[in-house]
This record gives sequence, C-alpha cells and structure tokens, in this order.
Amino acid sequence: MSNSKELLLPSALLESLRSIGYTLDTASADIIDNSITAKAGRISIRFLWNNGKPWIAICDDGCGMSPQELTEAIQFGSKSPNAKRDSDDLGRFGLGMKTASLSQCRHMTVVSKKGGALSAGEWNLDAMVSDGATEWKAHLLDTDALPKDEILSGLIAKHLAAIKSGTIVLWQNLDPGLGDPHEVDGEKRFSAQMDAARKHLELVFHRFLSPAFKQRKVTIDFNDTILEALDPFGSSIPARQELPIERIRVHGQVVTIQPYVLPHRAKASSVTEYQKHAGEEGYVHNQGFYIYRNRRLIIKATWFRLIPKDELNKLIRIRVDIPNSLDDLWRIDVKKSQANPPESVRRELKRIINKISGAGRIVFTNRATRLRNRKITPVWKRDVVEGRVRYGVNEDHPLVRGLLKDLPKAQVESLRACFELLNSTFPYDMYYADAADDKIEFENSGPSEDTIRQVGTQLVRALRAYGF
Repeated sequence: MSNSKELLLPSALLESLRSIGYTLDTASADIIDNSITAKAGRISIRFLWNNGKPWIAICDDGCGMSPQELTEAIQFGSKSPNAKRDSDDLGRFGLGMKTASLSQCRHMTVVSKKGGALSAGEWNLDAMVSDGATEWKAHLLDTDALPKDEILSGLIAKHLAAIKSGTIVLWQNLDPGLGDPHEVDGEKRFSAQMDAARKHLELVFHRFLSPAFKQRKVTIDFNDTILEALDPFGSSIPARQELPIERIRVHGQVVTIQPYVLPHRAKASSVTEYQKHAGEEGYVHNQGFYIYRNRRLIIKATWFRLIPKDELNKLIRIRVDIPNSLDDLWRIDVKKSQANPPESVRRELKRIINKISGAGRIVFTNRATRLRNRKITPVWKRDVVEGRVRYGVNEDHPLVRGLLKDLPKAQVESLRACFELLNSTFPYDMYYADAADDKIEFENSGPSEDTIRQVGTQLVRALRAYGF
C-alpha cells in the first residue's frame, strides 16, 4: 500500500515528465516563446560554468506577471490547449515553461516584475523528494529573501531593476548531460552545447531577429553577444529564385506556401555564403518544407515522406506558414518541434512539389541551356539512348573535325579509338561524388596563354576551312 501511495507523489511523476524528449535547444526555445508572447523586445540568455555548478537564465523585458499571474503560470495544467488564444500566441499547452525547464535542471526559479512589484516561485525536485511533498503546488518565494541569493540578486540587478516589467527563468542543478562537473571536459561540453543552442535559436527565431517590413523585431543575446538571424531561404543572395506564393484554405484558415530555389554554387556571392546556407548537414539534408507557426520555426527540412530527398532537389526550400488555430490539425507537440499536416494539406503539398521540383533541376542545367542558346558547340556531347545517358567527345566540334580531316586515315582510326576509350571510361561515379560535395571546388583557372594561343590558331584554321 505504501508503494502505491509513493507512486502518487508529485515528485515521481515530475521525474517522468523530465524525460518527455526536450533537448537544450528545444527547451530554451520554448522559454523564449513565452518571452515573445509577453511582448519582450530584448531577451538575454545568461549562463556560467560557475566552478562546476553551472546555471542558465533566460531574462526578458516583457509585460511580466503579477503575483497571481505567476502563481497560475508556474502551476502544471494552468492552461487548456483548447482555450482560445491571441493569434500571435506562441504557447498552447500551458506546460512549456515547467516541462522545458525541468527537463534540463532539477531546480527552476521564476522571478517576475509587473507594476513595480516582484514575485517569485520555484520547483525544486530534490527538495520535494526529501520533504515527501504530496501536493502539486510550486513553492512561492519571499521576495525579501531574494537579495540573499547571489545569482538571483545579480540577475535582478542587471535585468529587472531598471525596467518596469520583465521575467527571469533560472535553471540550477543542471543535468550532468549538459556538462558533468566530475568530468575533465565538463566545462568544454557545457560551452559546446550552449554554442549549439545559439545556432539553433538563430534559425528558429530568424524571422524575429530580422523581421520583414512592419513586423516586430526581437533582440536575443547570449551573454551580451547578439544573435544573428540564420535565414534558410538565402534572402541575402541576389540569385535566389522566389517562386509564386500558394494559399490553401483549411477549416476557414489560410496556410501560406512560399517556395524558394537557392542558387547554384557558381552563382553564390562567395564560397562562405554558399556554405553558410548549406548548414552543417549540407544542402541535400536541408531541402524540403520549413513549417512556421506565427513566424516561429517548428520543423525544418522535411518532405513529409511525399518524395525522397535527392541531389537534384537539394536547392529547393519551401516556407509554410500556419496559424496557431490549426495546432490540433497539424498535431503540434508539446515541445513544438514536430508537426504533421492533415491529409487535405498533404495532397496540396504533393501537388506543389510536383509542380516546382523541376525548378531545382533547372539550376543545374541552365548553364548548358545558355550554351545551346548561344549556339556554342560544346567539346563534350550528351546522348540519351533508351533512357541511358552517355557522354563523349563531340566530333562535330570544328577543331576536332579539322583534326580528323587533316590526319591520314590510319591515324584517324587510331584517334577515334582513343576517343572511344575516353567515352567508355568517363568517370561518372567520381564526377558525381565530387559535384555533390559542396566542400569541393573545381579547378577553373583554364589553360596557359601559350596553350590558348595554340588552340585558338588551330580553331581559326578549322573554322576557315569550313567556310567561316
């Protein structure tokens, strides 16, 4: 009987909720959602290794919470996912602040200021276990005691003292997975994970960090270093293609779809710019749909299994904007890192993919198209016979034709045998692997001046021989 009662303790279920699947990336993004919903203009993420007792704090200058509002916000299940919300609300379940925080730490403290008054509360799992807590109530803190806490008093002085309203969410007693103080590389791992979280936030909130015209801007910093928006659609690249917008109506709501085609590597302003938009995983991995809910990225780089990812579509990225009123249809999860479109939307997405997927292929073939349009005869030819592609030396090229005409018959046969050897041993696999590797740059410096002069002379003679 005592074992059964023990299972009902809040601390037991909270331990299970800690394994809901948050990462540092998704947990920190969830807290920032609350700050943006609270109309914050500046959000500061503070963190310190603190001699093996690391902590992380997310501070904002939003509207803050009164003591009653904080009491409600810090409790579990304080808000129904079916409750009506403002159209720009980034929350849904009323669980984010608690589940996200406790997934990364065992001690969460919230301090908020509104109307000049401070209020504070905490969830401390270790204290709950030791006390045998039996009620689902957060511990409300005496604000007069806050100055005695060195970390909290420092954060309050820096981020709340000089403003009318704002909130601080402090994580202490962090999980060892974020950086175990007992490991030699604990601090290094902590720093690496914070850096990865920074990159994640630069992508997830890029439309807040660098908003469109008349949209609200939000500044986010990591220990005073301002985050830079990472736009996956390459808005800074002049050669980017912006295809026509499509709109789908679902239950009276509008889903907006904006396809983009990033430029070929040869058209990027620089190698650095091209690699930046490739991301750490590369272009092939990062193709697909990017789902946004109120400008906040929910899920990236997926085709929802409508088509496979392949090399020729690797430059296609499609922005999909959905309103928060369709959360249930899209099955947005608690972590706001997963979404699945309803069947009616899937059909439309499939149609759009089929219509635009060729645009990515054009990027790779347009150089050859330009050559054909200019009536420039290529040295290499591409033949397709019964669905099979074969590359070979183009014997109709004036220089090659002139050479074949001038040589004795025996040497012509030898030269054609040499051509056939080159054609049959074209290194398709090697070339494809090199062309697909964005880290490889092809040598395009061209031949020497003497070689150009010699080839040019022979070419002019060959052209004259054919009446040019």
